[in-house]
Amino acid sequence: MEKQNSEIDSVAENLAHIVPILKRIFIKGLRTKTNLSPQTLYTLGALSYHSKLTMSGIGNHLSVPKPHVTALVDKLISEGLVERLSDERDRRIIYIQLTDKGKETFREIKRMMTESFRADLSIFDEAKIHKMYECSLYIRDTLDEMAKSLQAGCCSGN
Repeated sequence: MEKQNSEIDSVAENLAHIVPILKRIFIKGLRTKTNLSPQTLYTLGALSYHSKLTMSGIGNHLSVPKPHVTALVDKLISEGLVERLSDERDRRIIYIQLTDKGKETFREIKRMMTESFRADLSIFDEAKIHKMYECSLYIRDTLDEMAKSLQAGCCSGN
């Protein structure tokens, strides 16, 4: 049990170390090619993944208060990247979803991220890239599983 707790602590430390590095790598590649803020990029990504979210749901993803989300969403609406959508069963619930322009913008952002990351990874040999590929799939699948269990008790659909 003590060994497992020690390994869990190490996993947490390793992931906490990886996240800011990934953030720097991805944002670095995009900041030179787009004028969108990191919060805007994360919002577009969350909406692309979830299809639609409430304002609170966006706030949960960004870890920012609702007034900040409102300002961000209003800006995205004015740029034609997102739109408000009323819930058919309960008009008090307003969802935010990507417009066609927003979907295309996010596809282009993903393309630029891939291109930038490809250039960054090109310094490694084929064996190291393959190992990173396998490890990244395992980490992604494990974190997806963890996120689903957390989301079940949190903010499903929001």
